Amino acid sequence: MPLPIAEGQPTVLIRREAFEREGLERQLIDERFNLTADEFRVEGDLVLIGPLPSDEMLSEMLAELELAGLRYFDDFFELSGNWPEWLRLFAATPGRGGAGGGSPSP
Repeated sequence: MPLPIAEGQPTVLIRREAFEREGLERQLIDERFNLTADEFRVEGDLVLIGPLPSDEMLSEMLAELELAGLRYFDDFFELSGNWPEWLRLFAATPGRGGAGGGSPSP
């Protein structure tokens, strides 16, 4: 099922395979960034972290993901949250449990 992404604050999207490959642990990320259950979500092949409360936290998280061995764009990506509140965005991958690759319905 596609995960909703909030506007106004940054969100990090990570391929689940990359997250697991590099041995990242949810508990350590939760503790390091003081995340709530709603700020760390997993659906199918996607890990979504956010919305993050600040751009500074986003920069720290991106740096730590790269230090852990993940590659920007290939393994993870950030969305700034800079879009109008009337627009709703959702994220999914075409893998297990994600949305298919077909055309969206109007």
